[in-house]
Amino acid sequence: MVKKTGRPGYLQIADDLREQIRGGALAPGAPLPSTTQLAEQYDASLSIVKMAVGILRNEGLVIGQQGKGVFVREDEQPEERPATDLASEVIELRTAVRDLSERLARVESTLAESRRSPK
Repeated sequence: MVKKTGRPGYLQIADDLREQIRGGALAPGAPLPSTTQLAEQYDASLSIVKMAVGILRNEGLVIGQQGKGVFVREDEQPEERPATDLASEVIELRTAVRDLSERLARVESTLAESRRSPK
């Protein structure tokens, strides 16, 4: 369950999954639960779960296989990513967060307008 601590939900989920991987609860080669299952488990949206899994991919802890799922990486040491790759990933994450914030603002605005308008 994502807690209201001020820390973004996707980081909380990534932290929890990372601990499960490093603690052995998710063994090398084991599949992660599906995005839908993780969303239900953490009571979070699919986009938040996808961002969390993306962080673990960028860290080299998990690897995706098209059509099969996402699996815990089998080798012990995750590959080092060049700083330029990390910088582009940070930009991508910031863009995703900005887009989500804009979408949320539009939804909130629409809800506020619908409450003001008599039916």
